[in-house]
Amino acid sequence: MTRRNPPVVSLLLPLLAVATTSLAQDFDFFYFVLQWPGSYCDTAKSCCYPTSGKPAADFGIHGLWPNYNDGSYPSNCDPNNPYDASKVRDLLSTMRQKWPTLACPSSDGTQFWTHEWEKHGTCSESVLDQHGYFQAALKLKKQVDVLRILQDAGIQPDGGDYSLKSVVSAISDAIGYTPWIECNNDEAGNSQLYQVYLCIDASAAKLIECPVLPRKRCGSEIEFPSF
Repeated sequence: MTRRNPPVVSLLLPLLAVATTSLAQDFDFFYFVLQWPGSYCDTAKSCCYPTSGKPAADFGIHGLWPNYNDGSYPSNCDPNNPYDASKVRDLLSTMRQKWPTLACPSSDGTQFWTHEWEKHGTCSESVLDQHGYFQAALKLKKQVDVLRILQDAGIQPDGGDYSLKSVVSAISDAIGYTPWIECNNDEAGNSQLYQVYLCIDASAAKLIECPVLPRKRCGSEIEFPSF
């Protein structure tokens, strides 16, 4: 009986599946995004404090987001690896403080962290497991104290207006890299400092200059609301 070689297509399918999985989790750098709670809450939509109480008046973590150098990004890379609080049990207390949720209705943060891990974190599994992902973000938060940097430059969360240039310069002078500032609008429609984007290398270990920045821009003068 003559043995037939399997079709080339059947040999390639498993390889293509592996390659697709690998590509889905590949990326070039991270955006580390910090959010000012006063700006989140000072909108027509308002906010809800977490069940643990009002967060500190400090920039909280929004997320650590894998990105490509062309401005696109991977998402929801591994549906078989859901958020599991037991894997970050030792970090939960710090996460409640440094990575609080302000979404309504009030909650303990689980839904927020689930979203961040499943949409963004699963796309960094080639570098960080679930514990490593949250731990890396917390370490970066400790490394870069954006509020202290701004206050040292005379930029206070007092409801006053500051030039966008002064905000960017204060942070870049302190950390050596240019941040990107995202604004939102308060209830009266005024532009306000909302989020600070910092770029991190693909190992989630060190700051880098951003390869690409989001397109949306703030006005030249922005409000820094109190919280």
